Amino acid sequence: MALGYLMVDIAGTTLTEEDRAVLQHPLVGGVILFSRNYESPEQITVLTQELHALRQPPLLISVDHEGGRVQRFRDGFTRVPAMAQLGKLFQADKKQALAAAEQIGWLLAAELRAVGVDFSFAPVLDLDAQVSTVIGDRAFHAEGEVVTQLAQALMLGMKHAGMMAVGKHFPGHGSIAADSHTELPIDERPFADLQFADLIPFSRMIKAGLPAIMPAHVLYPAIDDKPAGFSTYWLQTVLRQQLHFQGVIFSDDLTMAGAAIVGDVVARAEQALAAGCDMLLVCNDRAAVLTLLSQLHIEPTPAIQMRLMRMHGRPALDWQALRQTEQWQAAQQCCAQLSA
Repeated sequence: MALGYLMVDIAGTTLTEEDRAVLQHPLVGGVILFSRNYESPEQITVLTQELHALRQPPLLISVDHEGGRVQRFRDGFTRVPAMAQLGKLFQADKKQALAAAEQIGWLLAAELRAVGVDFSFAPVLDLDAQVSTVIGDRAFHAEGEVVTQLAQALMLGMKHAGMMAVGKHFPGHGSIAADSHTELPIDERPFADLQFADLIPFSRMIKAGLPAIMPAHVLYPAIDDKPAGFSTYWLQTVLRQQLHFQGVIFSDDLTMAGAAIVGDVVARAEQALAAGCDMLLVCNDRAAVLTLLSQLHIEPTPAIQMRLMRMHGRPALDWQALRQTEQWQAAQQCCAQLSA
């Protein structure tokens, strides 16, 4: 069975019969986990093993685990500092900041791989323009070149731990105050302003081999009349053709308020796929998932399958073995120092 277009969630720490039925549907290809799905490293390991055993090829398992205020698994896991702490360190000591970013990327990925999670939706590549209510200290820095250097180091650390990185939120969410979870953010800037600021980290990271990208539910009316995640211009003309991106495009959650401008959930899914998304997130709305399973009639292409298969995590140390390594202990100390 091929991996389908949809990445969906589950309600609890164990699978229900309905979960199993949904996850074995041909249109489903992945699962995103939340804090409600987590109790302990041991419990989440059992859950991911069960999820991966449901079908072949295994479902992709993801989580939002950036550090700071966006870290779904906490008890038992190392508290990863907000990425802005690395930006502050960069201002004082560039070499130390880049080394710390690589250590933290490795630690973040190694702990998740140890419990069976394939990848995290990280790093955030948005610029911290000091106005966004939803980005803030999730961003490394206000300057694109600094974001690029830190994000590349973080991505390298993640790769060494067996995990692919996902850059977000293309082409940049950091310059608008509105939160796309609750409303549609509108960025009035022309393309040139974005090109020489917000797009810099995405462009540089693509050249460095960024495996996946998540576009923003942000409208840029001077450029296109659709939010970026539903825009053929942004995803095909800019991302694929101009920036030569060949990796996976994950939509942001289709149930967010910022997506409502496109129509109902079926219209959102169809438009996102038509624009160029490879996998669609549908979170916290099982009714919407069931609607899509019954009404979405688009078959995944071989090219999309090849891109998605690369997102599976590589073999990793188990939880107990990981915590005995000197590398883990050093990276944990690094996190503690940055968070102090």
